[in-house]
Amino acid sequence: MNPRQRIAELTEEIRDHIFRYYVLDNPTVTDAHFDKLMRELEEIEKEHPELRADDSPTLGIGGGLATTFQQIDHLEKMMSLDNVFDETELNSWFDRVEKDAANANWLCELKIDGLAINLRYENGVLTKALTRGNGTTGEDVTLNVKTIKNLPHELKGKNIPRLIEIRGEVYFPIAAFNELNSSLEESGKATFANPRNAAAGSLRQKDPRVTASRPLNVLVHGIGATDTKFDNQSQAYELLKSLGLPTSSHFQVLKSRKEVAKFIENYAQHRHDLEHEIDGVVIKVDQIDLQKKLGVTSRAPKWAIAYKYPPEEVVTKLLDIQVSVGRTGRVTPFAVMEPVLVAGSTVTHATLHNSQEVTRKGVLIGDYVVIRKAGDVIPEVLSAVTDRRTGNEQKFKMPDKCPDCGAKLVEQSEGDVDLRCPNAQSCPAQLRERLYYIGSRAALDIDVLGYEAANALLDARIIKDESELFDLTTEKLMTSPFFTKKDGTAGANVKKILDALETAKSRPLWRVIVSLSIRHVGPTAAQALANSFKSIEAISKAKSDQLSEVDGVGGVIADSIVDWFKVDWHKNIVKSWAKAGVMTELVESSNLPQTLAGLTFVVTGSLETFTRDGINEVIMAHGGKSSSSVSKKTDYVLVGSEPGSKAKKAEELGVAIIDEAKFKEMLKGK
Repeated sequence: MNPRQRIAELTEEIRDHIFRYYVLDNPTVTDAHFDKLMRELEEIEKEHPELRADDSPTLGIGGGLATTFQQIDHLEKMMSLDNVFDETELNSWFDRVEKDAANANWLCELKIDGLAINLRYENGVLTKALTRGNGTTGEDVTLNVKTIKNLPHELKGKNIPRLIEIRGEVYFPIAAFNELNSSLEESGKATFANPRNAAAGSLRQKDPRVTASRPLNVLVHGIGATDTKFDNQSQAYELLKSLGLPTSSHFQVLKSRKEVAKFIENYAQHRHDLEHEIDGVVIKVDQIDLQKKLGVTSRAPKWAIAYKYPPEEVVTKLLDIQVSVGRTGRVTPFAVMEPVLVAGSTVTHATLHNSQEVTRKGVLIGDYVVIRKAGDVIPEVLSAVTDRRTGNEQKFKMPDKCPDCGAKLVEQSEGDVDLRCPNAQSCPAQLRERLYYIGSRAALDIDVLGYEAANALLDARIIKDESELFDLTTEKLMTSPFFTKKDGTAGANVKKILDALETAKSRPLWRVIVSLSIRHVGPTAAQALANSFKSIEAISKAKSDQLSEVDGVGGVIADSIVDWFKVDWHKNIVKSWAKAGVMTELVESSNLPQTLAGLTFVVTGSLETFTRDGINEVIMAHGGKSSSSVSKKTDYVLVGSEPGSKAKKAEELGVAIIDEAKFKEMLKGK
């Protein structure tokens, strides 16, 4: 083999090993083998210095880790889609298509609001990942895309094409997006406007290690250049799935316009039940021969169309800008608006993130403003409608004292864009927010412990902080009117909250960690910490470098944990909870009977005994897997009251449907 060819082979192999070691944290060779490859490359380059590239791995790891966004042509052009926005426009498209394709079947799928990607596999190996770009040429983001956990680097199966371009969407799951934005807000950093922006921003990182820290997903839905032939688009999807690629289960091949309209309406009603955002439905002619007959324009196929749902943005009047104090002391401006209906609910308040964001967006009190709300995402003020100003609008001025306790607001660190109330232990607003968070489904899921109950506990001075929460008794609660009937006896909510507190003591360790309201520590980091350290005591004794080694934690979170445990009243919370019987050590799920081992469940509708988060934990604790979507691989769909489209999907696929009573029997092994 000539030196030039060997250098190319070694460079590619070494870069792959560097990537797996530093980015994926999943090395596939020993250090000794890696060193052997590097020495061989060094020796050849020493003998032939003219062949050494400027970015050779022998000059440092940068050449193996940096994404340069090099412009590379697609093998087959990535087309865009034309859009329609109502039933009339859609029917006009149907009319045009059916002139040349009278017997067309319609493949309907969800239009994911993500970032288009083109994946090139050669002999089953992922060799290039390109953004759409201008449709002809895209940017090389291969290293970043390889960090996405649900995307295989190698295809599986028997019929692997020699060459195939696969089109898909990179997206940010909504739950992960909310968690990321919360973390960014707590860090005083700019948040992403929506999950699509978060996906694009995460993918466009020069350092793929940053991309690897973001929980991106990908779904594939199309094929470009390939040496494999198909009769139908749906047949191509079956191939993609058989090759081990992540495909959506939310597509159907339909035979009539009426069925297509029903599909569109169904997902218009249930678009926020999905794990990712969608902005419409894509309708394609399923038969490949008809696609070829219909052809394409310069930018879009004539055989496909995107039906776009109405935007979830509205205009309303900004009546005032006030501030709220969060559970970690962060003071956040929020908009008080004239009530307006958006995304199916009436909105009167929306976040403005911080005072710098108010200035950046140019929003004045009295403005008409554009707000956005999608699903469970907190409504956000996007911008002011400046041409509707009257001259009576006023600028917002950030207060310098806490509106709830009067403490002087401070920066957490120099240059912090956020102001915080330093009176962490006894500020009524912070304590109320922490108690409410402890009671929420995100934390210990304590029935009754909402805002009203939290305020009642504080107003009656029943507890001084959360360390006394699990010491509540009937006698203590009855000192508050909220927990007492008019005749002076205990109200029904007394027993409810005491029973709920008792149940909460056995919640998993990671939920207890989340409930401590340690800055930056959300569910992902909490689960990683629980699995790694097994107890809160071990976490409290760990040093920053030990904590930061945990996947999903990192330096910022590690430092925050260390700082939290330096505070005496923080440590007293853990001590008091442990004394009361709260689970502060990890209980391995293997201690429970694994009656659901190997089974995959999908849950839809409201259950009587379990919360949505609770049922997922029960399934996993008994060895099963909980999925958000129904497919042929689903074993059971557990249906509660008012089920969504998942129940219908289960019927169509022949998946077994069970009720709550049957599920409880299965837990017992019956």
